Formats: sequence, C-alpha cells, structure tokens
Amino acid sequence: MRNAAGLACFALTILLVPSIARAQLRVDVDIDIEEAPFHYTDTPDDNRVSRLIEKIKAKEVKLEYSREHGYLRSLLEALEIRESSQTLVFSKTSLQVRYISRRNPRAIYFNDDTYVGWVNGSSLMEISTADPKLGAAFYTVDMMPWRAKIEQAYYDCLGCHATSMTQGVPGHTVRSVMPMVDGSVDAQLESFVTDDRSPFAERWGGWFVTGLHGDMRHMGNAYLKSGLLDTSNNGNLMNLRDEFDSSNYLSPYSDIVALMVLEHQTQLHNTFTRADFSVRRLSHDSSGELASEESKREYQTQLQIIANEVVDRMLFCDETVLTNEVKGSVLFAQQFTERGPRDSLGRSLREFDLKRRLFKYPLSYLIYSSAFDSLQPDLRQEILRQIGEVLRGENRSPEYAHLDDARKAMLSILRETKP
Repeated sequence: MRNAAGLACFALTILLVPSIARAQLRVDVDIDIEEAPFHYTDTPDDNRVSRLIEKIKAKEVKLEYSREHGYLRSLLEALEIRESSQTLVFSKTSLQVRYISRRNPRAIYFNDDTYVGWVNGSSLMEISTADPKLGAAFYTVDMMPWRAKIEQAYYDCLGCHATSMTQGVPGHTVRSVMPMVDGSVDAQLESFVTDDRSPFAERWGGWFVTGLHGDMRHMGNAYLKSGLLDTSNNGNLMNLRDEFDSSNYLSPYSDIVALMVLEHQTQLHNTFTRADFSVRRLSHDSSGELASEESKREYQTQLQIIANEVVDRMLFCDETVLTNEVKGSVLFAQQFTERGPRDSLGRSLREFDLKRRLFKYPLSYLIYSSAFDSLQPDLRQEILRQIGEVLRGENRSPEYAHLDDARKAMLSILRETKP
C-alpha cells in the first residue's frame, strides 16, 4: 500500500445461506485495491472521461474557454451533462476549501455516470466517473485560457473517496454536515452520508436546496448559531438570491429533486462497485478450487448474498416515505426523464413520483447504465434473476411489499427496454 491508499482496505461482511435469517452466518472478503486482482493505480482507465481525453488529444474535440466559467460549459457539453443538474454545496468538504464559502458555493453537475465539480474563481475543476475496472476514477482539470489540462488523480481523492463514506471502495458520496457560517465544518458534531434511505431531517447539511417540500424538514441552507443548526427558516426556498450572487452560475437553483437523484445514484454506484470487487476477489481467491460441487455451492451462495444487496438498493428497499409532495425545477425533471427508454405504453423507469417516493416505478434507472452492464457476468445475471423473481411475484418477502402496486408495470417496462 502507498500513501492514502491504505484507507481503501476494508472487510466486506457477506451473509451465508439465503434461506436462513440474514444475521446468522458470515464470511469476510478482504479487499485491498492495490493488491490482486485490482491493482488500482496500475490499471488503465476506460470510461467516459478517458475517452474524452483521447478525443481531445486526437483533436476530434476542442474545449472552449470563457472568462466567466473557464472550460465548464464546454466540458459539460462534451460529457453530455445538463446544466439543469446543478446542485450547490457551501461546506468546505472539497480539495478546494480555500475558495468555498456560503457566498461562493461549489457547483456539482452530473449525468448517470459522471460528476463535475466547479468553484467560481478557481482554475481547477474536479471530475469523477464510473469506471468498469476502477469503480470510481478521478480527474482534475487545470484551466488556462490556452489549454485545459485533464489528468487522472489518485490519492488526494482516495483519502475521502475510498472510505466508509463510499462503502469502502473508490466511489462517490453526498455528505450532510454541520456547517458554520463561513462553510467550515464542526467535526465534533454528527455528520451523515445520505441516500434515498436517509430521513429528510438528516439530509443536505452544508448544501443549498431550492424547491418545495411542505412540512418535511432538512438541514440544507442552514448554518450553526451558538452551536445549534438554525433550521427555523431554511426550507421551501424558490431561489437563492438572498444567500449569494448566483449570476455567475449556470443555473439559479440547487434543485431538491436533483439532490435526491444524486443521493440515490452515488450510493448505488458504490454498491455496484463493492459487489463487483467482492465477486472479483472471491473468484481470484478460489481460482482452480471450484472443481468440487461443495466449492461451487459455496461460491453460488456467496454470489446470491452479494447480489441481494444490489437488488435491494436497485428496488429502493427501505426508501424514506415522503409525507409531503416535493417540487423542484421543471427543467431538471423534464431533461432527466426524457433521457430514458420507454415501453410501448410510454412508461419509463425515469418517471418521478415525488408524492410518496422518488420514482413512480421504483427500480433504478441505472439498470441501463454501463456501470451495471460491466458488472461481472455471474453477478449481473444473479441480480437480474433475483429482480425477475421479485417482479413476477415469486418472491413476496416483506422488504418488497412497497412494490406491489408497480411490479407488473416494471416487469413490462423491463421486458421491452432491457431484453
């Protein structure tokens, strides 16, 4: 191990025997991303960003510079990321802490696999993306008017992005913290890694949030006063003009629906990576030992349990129930929804609900992603098998009861759009 890569070593607990209560039998799979079969820093990247770098080198793509935003707009277009995906974080939880404050928040833009971080006034942009071998791959963009230098980054990023906050693998996270008025974080107070399972009351500390959410309370837009987070008047903001000058940002919003999508997506990407790494490690450790029927059965049992965690996240098990309707930017919702495939009835897994839950059909749209398609074949097939059992009604376990009003529709959508 070298430098901060030591933070990327973790033990994944896997439960045995699916027919028995989940807490009974366990086996640990140790994963060190610098050891076989991973070799993180020695493995070539192959993803949306690395392909863009090659196109820039071949002069097939040229990024355009502007005085206001550097290469931001041009880079987003090249990466197929919509400006409406903008979310804004004012806590000092990035490499660029000296630039970030409530008056100058960091902007995050994203699509289904790639995330771009931009700070007003900085000559550096940050990118992370899903990579089939690396999990998450990280890049910096050094912006000068005469060139944009895009380089892969390693340990400066892995110090935070390969820890328990990312399920122990190179990944992404939406972190909710207790911020002070200048954006500094009070490390003595509790913080949260948030996803679709998180209570609203624990979400978005250190983030700006625009949109309506009724009586549901969150931590966004607020900062500590006398050691307490002031949430007396922090919700249901339609704009941020009273918070800072947003004229130099690509959008006037830090959209609540975009934030909810970002939370779900980041942790599901991490779950994909953790499951994929675990199966790769199991296969590596048992190479040449799967000849016996007993070994095959043990491997299959472990595979089923690893896949089940992915299935539960893809099917939004334990998702926080919304008690009020959420309304965000019409543009983000429209552009996000229109990207997905539809069945012959016009239905899509990208359709929002936002009254009781995030999506109308609670099966993650990331089933169409390259991150899903690049999972180990055994793992991917086991995930699809388990999803099929649930949607056909063959698996009626209580954790899937929330799907009862949507199983048939989701099965029909999948049959037409994901053969």
